Amino acid sequence: MDAKPEGRSRPLPPAVLALRRLPNPRLTGIGAGLFAAASMFVLACLDQLILDGSATVFGLLFLPVSALTALWVRPADLVTAPIIVPIAFAVGVIPISGGTSGFGGQTMALVTALAVHAGWLYGGTLIAGLITTVRKVRLMRQRQRQRRMLLAARPAQPPRRPQR
Repeated sequence: MDAKPEGRSRPLPPAVLALRRLPNPRLTGIGAGLFAAASMFVLACLDQLILDGSATVFGLLFLPVSALTALWVRPADLVTAPIIVPIAFAVGVIPISGGTSGFGGQTMALVTALAVHAGWLYGGTLIAGLITTVRKVRLMRQRQRQRRMLLAARPAQPPRRPQR
């Protein structure tokens, strides 16, 4: 890969070049939701098995999943990422919430876990929101640049004379 892309006067840092070599999937809104929810559920199950349901580890793992969801959702579905990640957090917190047997006990444990760990929930949602906002602004600027280039490439048309 070229270290000096077109239009750049200085080479890109090695970290940026390494990031560009990573996979760059474009998930639909539903695909991103399934990715986030499944990832958080599997990570929570592993957390429950290995660390007996550490909420801190779960929260720390939620942050990169939120970032990846926001990075991998396709441009047409950008608005879904900040909506998806809190749902994925709720799905993932089920295995580590504890609770007694029965629907009522499990529901109360889930609600309590969501309330107690709201900081992680807000943090991941904020990350997803910031990433999607930056992506949307960059997309809008890119489209604006393309429009300007198209207008500049058009031949100038003489002004029309009014017909009588």
